Amino acid sequence: MRQHVRIPKTRLWGLALAAATAVVSGFAVFINGYGVRSWKGAGASSASYTTFKNLAAALFLGAIAYGVARRAPSRSLRPQNASQWRRLGLIGVIGGGIPFLLFFEGLARASSGQAAFLHKTLLVWVALLAVPLLAERITKVHLGAMALLVAGQAYLTGVSGLRFGAGEAMILGATLLWAVEVIVAKRLLADVPAPTVAVARMGIGAVVLVGWTLVTGGFASLGALTITQWGWALATGAVLTAYVATWYGALARAHAVDVTAVLVFGAVITAALETGIRGVPLPSAAGLVMVAAGAALAVLAAARAARQKA
Repeated sequence: MRQHVRIPKTRLWGLALAAATAVVSGFAVFINGYGVRSWKGAGASSASYTTFKNLAAALFLGAIAYGVARRAPSRSLRPQNASQWRRLGLIGVIGGGIPFLLFFEGLARASSGQAAFLHKTLLVWVALLAVPLLAERITKVHLGAMALLVAGQAYLTGVSGLRFGAGEAMILGATLLWAVEVIVAKRLLADVPAPTVAVARMGIGAVVLVGWTLVTGGFASLGALTITQWGWALATGAVLTAYVATWYGALARAHAVDVTAVLVFGAVITAALETGIRGVPLPSAAGLVMVAAGAALAVLAAARAARQKA
């Protein structure tokens, strides 16, 4: 009988998964641009696109969780008590549901540069919460990495000063909810397998998105969609599946501050894809160097801490 192989639950493996998540994130931002433009060109709303993309990811993740359960029958993926069920529900609402609505509504009203910068401040909010709530230790190296990552994002997005309107408030609200989700998920992953948390996040979130899109009439133009648009929803849903699976795998193994900092490197991947495939000029070289250096410094700090603990 073939033995089921698991990824070791070590901090270094968590960093490796976080790096994989960053690569997937960079590709996701790039490919989502095509998906959104395709749906909007057919007259469909960005809310309906997001809903079906996330629903596809929920189904893919459910299939993965089912496969894991079949290959390792002794491994229970079910929550064991009411508290775990409640926290899974909370993750679904504040991780896979409401923030997506806020983020995409905010994108329609805010400048793209400010939106990207506000979203990348996630690592700051996670750090502020992780120290008191998860007892994670922030070293001087961590602080240096965070400073480089935030400054690099400011250069990349061209943000010289934040102007706050309704769109920016929505994006900041989404980012804060995702930061809280990271803390709740990090604690829950100590007792509940990552596939279960991933399915709850995207499955419950998809229910929220479907409900909102129905109420707002976002499904009105679905009849105009062709196989091309549905193909984009499936493709980006598959990429989102890879993102969520590797993200929770990383969070189950490494510190919340570590994985959130490494995730910012995705901006470098997106910039490389935009230049190499679409021919868009590279953004600020200084910003790219800062982000790459900040991510490397974050990995160095986490790896050093892991070696000291070992």
